Amino acid sequence: MMMKLQGSNIQLHARAENKADAIRQVGRLLVDNGHIKPGYIESMLGREKIANTFLGNGIAIPHGLPKDRELILQTGIAVMQIPEGVAWNPGETVYLVVGIAARSDEHIEILTNLTHVLDDEKLVQQLATTDDAEAIVTCLTRMPVASPAAAPPSAVLSDFDKSIEVTVSGEHGLHARPATAFVDLAKQFKAAVHVRHKAAVADGKSLVSLLKLGAGKNATLCIMAKGEDADAALAALHRAVLAGLEDEDSPEAKPLAVDIAHDWSPTQATETIQGLSASPGLAIGPICQIQRHKIVVAATAKDPAVEQERLYHAIATAQGELDQIYQEVKTRSSAGQAAIFKAHIEFLNDTEIIAETIAHIRSGHSAGWSWQQVLKVRVEAMAQLDDPVLAGRAVDLEDVGNRVLRHLAQVVDDTAFAPRTPVILVAEDLTPSDTAGLDPASVLGFCTASGGPTSHTAIIARSLGIPAIVGAGPALLKQKDGVRVILDGDNGKLYIEPDETDIQSAQRVQAILSDQRDSEHQARFEPAITEDGHRMEVVANIAGPAEAEQAVNAGAEGVGLLRTEFLFLDRPSPPSEEEQYQAYRRAVEFLGGLPLIIRTLDIGGDKNVPYLHLPPEDTSFMGIRGIRLCLTKPELFYPQLRAIYRAARHGPIKIMFPMIATLEDLNAAKDMADQVRNELGAPEIPFGIMIEVPSAVAMAEELAREVEFFSIGTNDLTQYTLAMDRLHPMLARQADALHPAVLRMIAQTIRAATSAGIWVGVCGGMAADPQGAVILTGLGVRELSVSIPSVAAIKAQLRRITLSDAQSLARRALACPNAATVRRLTQAKGVDQ
Repeated sequence: MMMKLQGSNIQLHARAENKADAIRQVGRLLVDNGHIKPGYIESMLGREKIANTFLGNGIAIPHGLPKDRELILQTGIAVMQIPEGVAWNPGETVYLVVGIAARSDEHIEILTNLTHVLDDEKLVQQLATTDDAEAIVTCLTRMPVASPAAAPPSAVLSDFDKSIEVTVSGEHGLHARPATAFVDLAKQFKAAVHVRHKAAVADGKSLVSLLKLGAGKNATLCIMAKGEDADAALAALHRAVLAGLEDEDSPEAKPLAVDIAHDWSPTQATETIQGLSASPGLAIGPICQIQRHKIVVAATAKDPAVEQERLYHAIATAQGELDQIYQEVKTRSSAGQAAIFKAHIEFLNDTEIIAETIAHIRSGHSAGWSWQQVLKVRVEAMAQLDDPVLAGRAVDLEDVGNRVLRHLAQVVDDTAFAPRTPVILVAEDLTPSDTAGLDPASVLGFCTASGGPTSHTAIIARSLGIPAIVGAGPALLKQKDGVRVILDGDNGKLYIEPDETDIQSAQRVQAILSDQRDSEHQARFEPAITEDGHRMEVVANIAGPAEAEQAVNAGAEGVGLLRTEFLFLDRPSPPSEEEQYQAYRRAVEFLGGLPLIIRTLDIGGDKNVPYLHLPPEDTSFMGIRGIRLCLTKPELFYPQLRAIYRAARHGPIKIMFPMIATLEDLNAAKDMADQVRNELGAPEIPFGIMIEVPSAVAMAEELAREVEFFSIGTNDLTQYTLAMDRLHPMLARQADALHPAVLRMIAQTIRAATSAGIWVGVCGGMAADPQGAVILTGLGVRELSVSIPSVAAIKAQLRRITLSDAQSLARRALACPNAATVRRLTQAKGVDQ
């Protein structure tokens, strides 16, 4: 509903000494008209210290801080005309001061008209000097006439002669992640692809179109194709849907190293808001209400070509931001947690959305208004879907849309959230982008009025370890800032103003839970000895000398894998022998006598380097990479070997050759290493190899006679054993290192190593999986090399088991038919509790 603006809200011919004086005057106008309490004026001045409210072309829009909204009596605006102008900021002069007191968004339409005024300098000058207050009222309350929406530019969706039916697998149906994988695959074919679900038909190459189908769990899809490669497209898409696309189990379904639970509840009656558990844990602190960003766009524009270019630039900028978020979340959590932002990028590749937006632009609208209208229709349609998971993805689409919109529009109240003291956030909802940017040090927990536990916001909260509740309802938003609450993420309850006794009891439980989490860290330097006395060595995987010190501080007992690629990547030429020597020497010195295993250069496949001039390969993981590259590029291999032997004078170093597939490869590498050692007169260094391909497992008995140790790279071994690219978006979930086929490969390798009297380590991702660590221990692995953050947890996990239990578990795992059964075995045994 349009907010009323009357002449009494407008002051003509005012004068102001400075910006602060102008804000106080417009604030008093709001007070006089019954919109705010006097204290809100100070809030408006406070806002100006952290944000610039200069809108442009002589207009400013001062408003208060979100925390002071209780001082707003009713939403309203006041306009103060200053014909002589007032200096706002250096180089900025304001003639119209529009003071805003907003509890909600009724004022947005007026601000939209303000952006329309901004484009008309002559009109601004007229309003700045007019004697007629009604002229200002008319200008700010007359909405531009919108042209009828253009018809969708895409072809009419229809059935094709060639089709195939398939049932959607996965707990939540065709939601964002699997739909993204479907679109990615469909786009690889020239054929047009349509998908029917019940009476609805979607474009198989449009993410939004697919999601609008509302295909939930066990939905039947009719995939149709038309074109020269229609048969191939149908076959590939059919297989992909049967394989689950790239959907993955939600984090709550994945086993944890420690199962933390509590039965705390308040003893005294207190107001309780019930929501849904989104992320476990107890949090105690003051509420801090946050509001969604208010985005204001101009309705019309003069030059469609300019607006179209602005649209493309905004989309490209948003894609760059999303890719950065993806990389950050992937680093901080996991690729699985980050995958949603890949889906967000795909939203921005939707040709149907872009085409409809351009159609609006060509009819005279601004890029911002056009984008906003197109997204609004889709968000509303998606929110109406019956499946709650798919309906919840409307938040994702709105998040992506607003990211683009912020680059196309004037933005109000868009300051970054940075609390000075730890708080519990309360909001209508948080987007995945909002949640990914939260700092657990300052955000104790959060509670949202809407949203669901399967939302990507909830998934990210769990990955960050932030207690969270979702779906708590509108009563949540009536709570005042600063009110102390207890958030119980395990049970989905928010307790308002509990008494001191309950706060103290919750703090005691919180302390116990915190101790359980911290105990692993505190014991990080203790050895990983099972309850029946078996010692396991836990070391770290690192990617540079500085990380060696971090590894030691994290409790690692050495380095099981130094990736030397860091020296060779992102540079125009290879590193010199001296540069490599200094890097390896620093790593040795940081370790202070602890063992260091240096893996020789493992480049190729997914880590191509321009200066090597390697030809492109369709099957790069089976091409010139690892030891094969080193053997064919002795000008790279010899300097590295020389640097390693020189660094070995400063501490215990072992050499590990990657991607050994044949005995001939190993012998050739050893011969080159021996040649370098003899030239330098250096002492012998133990040799080891990576077991990463099935041929190395098959030849393990022969290989074991030539080296001092094996280190199993479970990531590559899994993908080669199962013939599934571990980076493939649809197959990554199935490429599980706990698959019995992989476990049997590991067991065979260990038997051969034991027979030859050498030890076996594991430096792949399986070693950092608590379940995997236990099974590997039972299989006979002696060393686990994991990422630095995983060291303390894996050591603690091993201390909670017995070797005999681990061996029993390993025997049962080898007999399982699939990875899911193996994981259920581990949970049933309770070794990860």
